[in-house]
Amino acid sequence: MGIDEGATGQAKRLADAVDLRDFLGTAGTLTLADRRTLVEQALVLIEQNYAHLPLKTAMYAVNPVQRLRLLALRLSRQTPETADPEPRFHAELSEIFHSVRDLHTNYLLPEPYASKVAYLPFLVEECHEDGGPRYLVTRIVEGFSAPGFEPGVEVTHWNGTPIGAAVDANAARYAGGNPAARHSRGLQSLTIRPLVIHLPPDESWVTLSYLGGDGIARELREPWRVTANLPPFVDAGALTMAAVSQGLDLGTDEIGRALRMLYVPRTLTAEIADVPAEPADAGADLPTSMPAFFKARAVVTPSGTFGHLRVFTFNTNDPGAFVGEFVRLAGLLPQNGLVVDVRGNGGGHIHAAEFLLQTLTPHPITPEPTQFVTTPLNARICAQHEENPTGQIDLGPWCPSMNQALEIGAAHSAGFPITPAAGANAVGQCYHGPVVLVTDARCYSATDIFAAGFQDHGIGPVLGVDDNTGAGGANVWTHELLKLLLELPSPAPGSPYRPLPGGAGMRVSIRRTLRVHALAGTPVEDLGVRPGHRHRLTRRDLLAGNQDLLARAGELLAALPVRGLDVRVVGAANELTLRTSLLDRADVYLDGRPRLSADVTQDTVTVVIPGLAAARTVRVEGFQSGQLVASRTLVADTT
Repeated sequence: MGIDEGATGQAKRLADAVDLRDFLGTAGTLTLADRRTLVEQALVLIEQNYAHLPLKTAMYAVNPVQRLRLLALRLSRQTPETADPEPRFHAELSEIFHSVRDLHTNYLLPEPYASKVAYLPFLVEECHEDGGPRYLVTRIVEGFSAPGFEPGVEVTHWNGTPIGAAVDANAARYAGGNPAARHSRGLQSLTIRPLVIHLPPDESWVTLSYLGGDGIARELREPWRVTANLPPFVDAGALTMAAVSQGLDLGTDEIGRALRMLYVPRTLTAEIADVPAEPADAGADLPTSMPAFFKARAVVTPSGTFGHLRVFTFNTNDPGAFVGEFVRLAGLLPQNGLVVDVRGNGGGHIHAAEFLLQTLTPHPITPEPTQFVTTPLNARICAQHEENPTGQIDLGPWCPSMNQALEIGAAHSAGFPITPAAGANAVGQCYHGPVVLVTDARCYSATDIFAAGFQDHGIGPVLGVDDNTGAGGANVWTHELLKLLLELPSPAPGSPYRPLPGGAGMRVSIRRTLRVHALAGTPVEDLGVRPGHRHRLTRRDLLAGNQDLLARAGELLAALPVRGLDVRVVGAANELTLRTSLLDRADVYLDGRPRLSADVTQDTVTVVIPGLAAARTVRVEGFQSGQLVASRTLVADTT
C-alpha cells in the first residue's frame, strides 16, 4: 500500500521542480472540439448523476446546469481562431463546478496539470493568541533558508495584504461546504495547490512579510515552484470495490501526499513488514507497518498518560488490513484512554471508515444509508448492475425504489448502506477504555462519515479545533468509472459517456449519505459534524506537538470511566476466563446464540460453557447497571 520512495525520491522531485512561469509555458493543448466534449460531459454528470443537485440549487441559489448550457452555446459559436485562451476555459469550467461548494464534484484539469503540484517551500498554519488569530510558519522544506526565517516566525502580510484578509479572500475561491471549511482551505492553499484540482496561482511569486525569530520585520519574495506529486493509493477509475466505495476529497488527498513528499519523506519508504509488539513507551512513537496511514504514540498530559492515534487517510485498497493495523496499534497504547485524531483526513474507502467504528464500541454499528438522485440515467446504471454481474458492485437494493421514484416524482431513491453491516460488526470492540475523537474543518467525506458514526453511536466526546467538519456527505465516482459501468459486463446501447480529452477528468457525488439513530435521515452534506467540545489551536500546538490540544483531550478522557473486558478460551475444557473492570454482568453467545448470563462479582471469573470448544465465534457482552458497556468477539482460527 505504500510508496517506496524516501528521501532520495524527494530530492529528485524537488530538483526537477520548475518555476511556475516556465511550467505554464508548456500548457495549452486542448482543441475547440476538446472543450466542447468536456462541457457536454460535465452536463451529463451534473444534470443526470449529481446526487446533491436539488440541495445545492436551493441552498446556494446556483444553477450549474444553465451555466454549462451557456458555456456550450458560446463554444458552439467560436472558431479555433476566435476561441478564448485555454486558461480562461479552465477557469470558467472550474468555477461552475466550484459554485456548488462540493469537494466531491470536480473538474480535473488535463495534462500537464494533472500530476503536478505547485508549492512554496514553507507551510503556514493558524493559531489563536491574545484573543485573535496568528499565522505562523510551521514547516520549511529542507535546504531552504532566508534571514531570520524559521519555524515559529509570524506572517503579517501576504503580497502586501494583511494575512487575515488574504486568507479570507483566498477562502472565497474554494468550495468548502461551510465557513470553517472554506477558511481552512483558503489558508492551506496559500502555500500548496495540486494543479489537477486547483487552478495555477495568478501570481508568479509571493511577497511575504514576517517577524523573524530575532523580532526584526522582514520581507521574502519567493516564486511558486511546480513538481510532480506522489501517485495516489487507489485507482478511482477502475471497477474495484475501493473505487465504487470511495468517499474522498481529492484535493486534501493530493495535498496530503505532497506534504509527505515535502516535509516527511521518511514516511515514503515501503511499509515495515515486521514491527515490534511491545507496548509504547511514554512520549515515543510506535513503529507501524502503514506510516502513510497511522501515527501512534503514548502522550503524557497533566491528566495522565493516554494513547494518541493519528489517522491520516482512509484511502486504502484493503479495509481489513487497515482495521487490523489500527487494532494492533491501539492494543499497544495505554488502555485507560485513547485520542483518535482525524484532523486533515480527506477520507477514502467508506468501508474502512465504517469498519473502524466497531472497534471502539460494544454496540452494533449501523452503516449510513445512501441515496441516488432519481434520473433515467442513474436508473439505467443501477439496472445494469442489479445482480452484481461483475462481482464488484451490487446496485440491486436501489433498483425498485429508483423505478418507483421515477413514477411518483421522488427526488431520491430509498437509502441503503454502501458498507455491509456484517463487515461493520465482524471484529467487534477491541479497545475498552474511553475514546475522544479530534476533528477539524479538513475532515471530509469518509472521514465525515466516520465522525458522524462516532457521534451517532455515542462512542465518546468529539473535540473539534474548528466549528465543524468539512461536511462532505457522499460516495464519489469518476467519469471514467461511470463510463465503465455502462460498458460492463457488456456495453449498453446509447451510453452518454464519451472519453475525456487530454487526460482531463471529472468526479461527481453519486450517492448522498444520511445519518443514523437520533439524527436519522439528516444529510451529512453541508451540515457535517459539529463537535461537542471546542479547542482553538495554540502556538504550542503548532510548534510543540499539540501539547495544549492533547491536554484538553486528556481532561475529557480522565472524566470518563475506564472499563476492561479480557476473554480467554480454554477450548478443550469448555472454560471461559473473564477479566473485567467496572462490569457487574457478562452474557456469552456462541455462534450468535445465547449460552450463559453470569453475575461478575470479582475481577476474574471462570465459567464452563458446554459446546465452547466447537464454537466458531464467541461474543461476550459486559453490562453495568443493566447497560451494555463493553464487548469482546473471538473468532476461531479455521486455517
